[in-house]
Amino acid sequence: MKAVIVEDETKSRDNLQNLLKKYCDNVEVIGMAEDIDDAIAMFKNPAIKPDVAFLDINLPNGLIFQVLNHIKNEDDINFDIIFITAYENFMRKACEYACVGYINKPIDPDELKAAVSRVRVGKIKPMKEPLEVLQGHIANSNNLNLFSKIGVSALDGIHFINIKDIMRMEGDDNYTHIFMQSGDKMTVAKTIKSYEELLAGVNFFRVHKKHLINLNFMNRFIKSDNKVLMDDNLKLEVSRRRRPGFMELMKRLQGDMQAANT
Repeated sequence: MKAVIVEDETKSRDNLQNLLKKYCDNVEVIGMAEDIDDAIAMFKNPAIKPDVAFLDINLPNGLIFQVLNHIKNEDDINFDIIFITAYENFMRKACEYACVGYINKPIDPDELKAAVSRVRVGKIKPMKEPLEVLQGHIANSNNLNLFSKIGVSALDGIHFINIKDIMRMEGDDNYTHIFMQSGDKMTVAKTIKSYEELLAGVNFFRVHKKHLINLNFMNRFIKSDNKVLMDDNLKLEVSRRRRPGFMELMKRLQGDMQAANT
């Protein structure tokens, strides 16, 4: 597996190269760059054809997206990308939205091995849409409601779907079934808890250990049954443990509606 590294700190570049040599002996580093100009020149070199690129987000003369956008304009990106970042919470969520690999600094060897294991050599992974989703999330990081798409790695490949079209999600051990407004259903090898965290603040609420709902598709709450009636007439139980938080949310929503009507 051929790899390149774009990282402005010499110590960090050398550390990553040493970790790859020690823990990922199937990886060969064929090029390194320290800023945007170096990176563009490296990727233009016909002898440099990586399977994976380890990229720092922030470089001395700008963001790595300047490099990636330049490559997209010149040719398509036909290698996997693993971002290296010190901004754990923010970039973790951004990369998960876009289904793009990432490693936190300081680099944990197990995390590095896991990221490398997901790279598929010889299989071209379209990067145009993931990068657009990632940059959109970064641009709207202060207001998640402005961010419209999420990448989900389903059994038949990666899908980029509109968040507003997701009706609900249903957990099934380490899998999650995603139900769309259109009636389509996707199964993803990811826990419902991870989606609960990912969609926090984007109008979703986990009413039960198995059910995460889009509040925009909630028709009403039936107090006598302790169930939510969805727009498709499906009734979902609100668990006893989650009811207090759900009722508090209902009060806030009611207050917001009343305020909007005055």
